[in-house]
Amino acid sequence: MNRRNLLTVIALLLTLSCNLFNPAPPTPSSDLFATLQASTPSGLASPIPSLPVPTSVFNPPPTVASTLAGGTTTVPFASAADGLTGHIVYTCQVYKVQAANQICIMNADGTGMRQLTNDASRQHYYPSLSPDGASVMYAAFREENIYELYEMTLADGDVNQLSNKWGVLNAPEISPNGKFIVFMRWTAQSDSYQIWVMNRDGSEAGNVAGITGWDPTWAPDSSQILFASDMNGPIQLFAVKKSGANDHQISNLPAIRGRSDWSPDGQFIVTYSGEPWKHEVYLMNADGSNAHIISPTGGNAQGPSFSPDGQWVTFTAYYDRFGDDHGCEIYVMKLDGSNLRRLTNNDYCDYQPRWGP
Repeated sequence: MNRRNLLTVIALLLTLSCNLFNPAPPTPSSDLFATLQASTPSGLASPIPSLPVPTSVFNPPPTVASTLAGGTTTVPFASAADGLTGHIVYTCQVYKVQAANQICIMNADGTGMRQLTNDASRQHYYPSLSPDGASVMYAAFREENIYELYEMTLADGDVNQLSNKWGVLNAPEISPNGKFIVFMRWTAQSDSYQIWVMNRDGSEAGNVAGITGWDPTWAPDSSQILFASDMNGPIQLFAVKKSGANDHQISNLPAIRGRSDWSPDGQFIVTYSGEPWKHEVYLMNADGSNAHIISPTGGNAQGPSFSPDGQWVTFTAYYDRFGDDHGCEIYVMKLDGSNLRRLTNNDYCDYQPRWGP
């Protein structure tokens, strides 16, 4: 082999070795659980001592469960006869990858679906409706370790950015009195998940003192914040005042993940609990007592939210395509688990529903 050919072969080998050690970036995962893993953490510090909590009562799930287990297509779609009112905003995985999740909205009976965001180059998630139903809050990717909070006016689509490089922010929600916004903040420097509150215009943002946690939501009178945390050990739901006072544990359930909601009359709380692919929606009294499953079992139900009239719950489940990563749809049911209805019907995942006016 002459010198010129030898140099050519060496150059080719060097090029191949560079490609081996510097592979192309992997395609973003489309798995819903990967999305939830990134947005709802599972391990925090424990700075607050244990507090007494109510004993949960595990009532049997609805008997209708046996007809739905195994992914059978027996769930009817909602209709006008169900009397569902208001709107549901949710995360729609229209591009089938979590890195391009978008925000969608629909009427509470599943009609009138509309995609609100259209930037396929970044993720949008954790939407919620304002108390008057005029705008939508959500979080969206900006750059590495930075997610910003945005408020979109539904009438004209105008978008207002409310944060500026504070870290990874998600789960924004406007207080029922319209004065404040609560959200979760994480930074790479602190590696701590904190509950933050700011004024409605984005000013005076700061953490709720002494609290670590995620997935916050307001009490209906704006007096307390419900959130998930492992401050006492295993993940449970806690409540605290905006000032950081009167923090106390609410739930006593196994394998809580986070997303929950308070009923409009303040009497009940819904959340979800269970191992992967075995999640169920639980209803409990506001003090955590009488916790019991209300979702028909076998659908991996999660992420519940109350209707404005407090008579229904919306949530994500896989009843019709169990085991399919793209099979999660949005459903509604009465508080006793009856009148199960399906709202969405897509070949991609619809999840994180929040019900509003």
